Amino acid sequence: MTREPAQRSSFLAVLDGQAMTPPPLWMMRQAGRYLPEYRALRAKAGDFLTLCYTPEFATEVTLQPIRRFDFDAAIIFSDILVVPHALGVGLRFEAGEGPRLDPVTDAAAIAALPETLDPARTGPVYEAIARTRAALRSETALIGFCGAPWTVATY
Repeated sequence: MTREPAQRSSFLAVLDGQAMTPPPLWMMRQAGRYLPEYRALRAKAGDFLTLCYTPEFATEVTLQPIRRFDFDAAIIFSDILVVPHALGVGLRFEAGEGPRLDPVTDAAAIAALPETLDPARTGPVYEAIARTRAALRSETALIGFCGAPWTVATY
């Protein structure tokens, strides 16, 4: 079986400085509560962290807006707080209030953080990335994201 040559993502071409008409289209927070299929999967997951840390769920949530709108780029479904969580900082999502991180308030608490991320928490994210990339057409880019230190610290 021969595979068709991969087409280059218009998103990546623009990042390389090529002019594109029309420009690539994607939306920040393109997956989420406005999609009925997201709400159904969120209910099945039971809680937000399960949705983030179950590769099948995170992949499906990432692909939902691509199937619906055929954007030029997908944004991996995750949360900016999985990084501090993978450093051992307690994280919970409270109904009606949102995310809550256990406070890291002084130099001793910072020094107590591990130097590496917990693979039990990062592994599912990496697996979701691999699954999503495999499911996307070659011309659809996959975007990752992270929170700036100040943003994460304010939680």
